[in-house]
Amino acid sequence: MSTTATGTPAPATQAAPETQAAPITVTEKAAAEVKRIIADQQGAGGAPEKIYLRLRVVGGGCSGFQHKLDLDPQINEKLDEVFDFHGVPVVVDRRSLMYLAGATVDYHDDLNRRGFSITNPSAKSTCGCGSSFSM
Repeated sequence: MSTTATGTPAPATQAAPETQAAPITVTEKAAAEVKRIIADQQGAGGAPEKIYLRLRVVGGGCSGFQHKLDLDPQINEKLDEVFDFHGVPVVVDRRSLMYLAGATVDYHDDLNRRGFSITNPSAKSTCGCGSSFSM
């Protein structure tokens, strides 16, 4: 199922769309930076025409879990959910969705902080360096 950033589903080819809020959020600032990165890679010939932002949770770190952001040219229709946030197709596998309810992906370009951040209200605690979390 595909949904847009407003939480309304994108038109499906076979089934009638459902109305539900997206379980994650990607801010406009984060989407703009992803678009810039994709355009740079496509301009250099290093990225395919269609590419997705993949958000997932992987095991690791000192607290047990880590968020991971990647650019991925492929999706698995049986395992992945596809969302659209501000024109950026975002893919999350169903297993990771269990850990990402209410999560927000943002981008910071400040004097003290630069890069993507993921705020996850489902995380019970984080490690000292902030790169991993526990549930």
